[in-house]
Amino acid sequence: MSKGKVSLVGGGPGAVDLLTAKGIHCLREADVVIYDWLSSPDLLSLVPSSAELIYAGKRAGIHTLPQEKINQLLVEKARAGYRVVRLKGGDPFIFGRGGEEAEALAGEGIEFEIVPGITSAAAVPAYAGIPLTHRGFSSSVAILTGFEEGGKEESSLDWAKIST
Repeated sequence: MSKGKVSLVGGGPGAVDLLTAKGIHCLREADVVIYDWLSSPDLLSLVPSSAELIYAGKRAGIHTLPQEKINQLLVEKARAGYRVVRLKGGDPFIFGRGGEEAEALAGEGIEFEIVPGITSAAAVPAYAGIPLTHRGFSSSVAILTGFEEGGKEESSLDWAKIST
């Protein structure tokens, strides 16, 4: 079998017509798709019927697969020669652990690519007709997580600086 590759694909807000052309291409060519809870079923309809679908969804306190197992699956499936899509809601690098997955793949010498998606932080206000920036009103945007990694004694966010 040929050398495998992993595509970390941002599914955007979930509508097929808002997925990037590159994301559509990756899904249509996939042998294996490892997808999240936030991945729209509509996007999975693009995947060939012969492809293996693996659910790896996570919600607060409910993890189908721990992150280490997801990383291991990505490596194993690519080493077996498969074209693997790691389908994530929104953008893989905004609160999506895409950076951790990319590090794991790079550390194992696995070829991978990042396919950005539209994050909900931009999509939701845009759909509501609310600009995130507007000359004369707002010149910056901050994206903050509502859920930091558990076990911390204190937040890594500097709320005093953020609120000024």
